[in-house]
Amino acid sequence: MNAKAVNLNAKTREVIGKASKSLSGEGKLPAVVYGAEVDALPVEVDRRDFERLMTHAAVGSTLVKLTVDGGDKALNVIIKELQTDPLKGTARHIDFWAVRMGKAISTVVALSFTGSSEGERTGGVLLHELRELHIEALPKDLPEQVEIDVTSLLVGDSIHVGDITPPEGVTILSDPELLVCSVTAPSAEEEEEGGLEGEGVEVPEVGEEETDEEA
Repeated sequence: MNAKAVNLNAKTREVIGKASKSLSGEGKLPAVVYGAEVDALPVEVDRRDFERLMTHAAVGSTLVKLTVDGGDKALNVIIKELQTDPLKGTARHIDFWAVRMGKAISTVVALSFTGSSEGERTGGVLLHELRELHIEALPKDLPEQVEIDVTSLLVGDSIHVGDITPPEGVTILSDPELLVCSVTAPSAEEEEEGGLEGEGVEVPEVGEEETDEEA
C-alpha cells in the first residue's frame, strides 16, 4: 500500500542551537530541511500538527508536502530522522529530507506481519527476525509498510527477504538471504512445562489420609 502525501506547515526558525529547546514551551518543534536543491534551512512546526500527522505517517516512507512561511510551492520531503525524548518518548527534533519526485531514493520501511500461521495453531512459535526493509523507489511509490502474510507457514517453515514480492515500483535492497521470520517447534522446556500443567497431583479426599499409626 503506497502512502499518500500529507500536508504540514512550517515557519523559518530564528532560534537555533540549544536555545531552540525554548520552543517546546510554545508548543513548537525545531526541525531542519535539507536535500535536493535546498540549502539546510532551520524551521519550526506546530507540535500538535506534527503529532496528528504521525498517527498515519512513518519515518522514512511518508511523503510530506511541507509549506514554509506560507509559500505558494510546497517542498516534497520525507521524515529522515526523528529525535525523541528518551524518558517521555515525545518528539524533540525533526530532520526533513527534500526529495526530487522524478528520482528514486533509498530508505527503510517497516515490515507488517498479517495472519495467524498454521504452525502456531499446532503449537509452534512464530519468531520475527527482521522488522524493517531497505528499499528503493520513487517518492510517489513509497509504501507505508511492506506486508508479510504468514498464514500458510507450518512448523519448520521460514520466510527470507528473497521470498518477498515488493509493491509495484519498489526495489528491495536488503540481502535476499536475510531471515525475516520462521515458525519453530516449542522448546523441550516449554513442552515439559505444558506436560506438568496437564498432569494433576492426586490429593486424597478428606478422611482418607493414612496416619503413621494407621500405617
